[in-house]
Amino acid sequence: MDIFPAIDLKDGAVVRLARGNYNCVDIYSRDPAEIARQFKKQGATHLHIVDLNGAKEGAPVNFAAIAAVAAEGGLFLEVGGGIRDMAQAERYFDLGVNRVILGTAAIKDPEFLKIATASYGDKIAVGVDTNNGKVAVNGWLEMTETDGAEFCARLRDIGVRTVIYTDISKDGMLSGTNLDIYKTLSEIKGLDIIASGGISHENEITALRDMNIAGAIVGKAIYERKLDLARVIALAAEVQKC
Repeated sequence: MDIFPAIDLKDGAVVRLARGNYNCVDIYSRDPAEIARQFKKQGATHLHIVDLNGAKEGAPVNFAAIAAVAAEGGLFLEVGGGIRDMAQAERYFDLGVNRVILGTAAIKDPEFLKIATASYGDKIAVGVDTNNGKVAVNGWLEMTETDGAEFCARLRDIGVRTVIYTDISKDGMLSGTNLDIYKTLSEIKGLDIIASGGISHENEITALRDMNIAGAIVGKAIYERKLDLARVIALAAEVQKC
């Protein structure tokens, strides 16, 4: 299982929100590239970056900060937040970003999603952000009536390979993640699930690993030193014990 330490960007700074609340912000650094370097020193090979301003505004806002991180090299980068057309996706690919995440566009513009997936294959992922099981869009500010798990199955059917699934109610709360939903999602054959939202304990890492979840995003728990990144990476790589 791949571990993705998270860099969430707001106004150029590395931050964490609580349950997606843009008014409840903890600032951890104003140098995202330095944070990426620290993660690499701890053994990270993957990195999850979200442009929070871009998610709200529908266009990349923290592009310069993301470019600085990409210039560091040595990490598999997935980037989301405000990517609503092919030109925006291609700007990130030109930086060396390995995968872009479509969120709002995936549910509001399914034709764009189909074209992007057909054009770029597994370089396209979809972020499925849910609250009470329903999908949220526009930086988590707008709720839909779409069921998250059913939406994931539909995404698989149109050719999406990777889904980043977040339970918003758990995100940034350091209270644990929603293991039940990941057990359900792990049964969707042909879809790689990356778990996100509230992962705070080592036993959650091993549980997700043993479900054959493809990846896990760790955010506030590593910034607050509740989890040790190097230890989490080692646990994720262990072979399941019989």
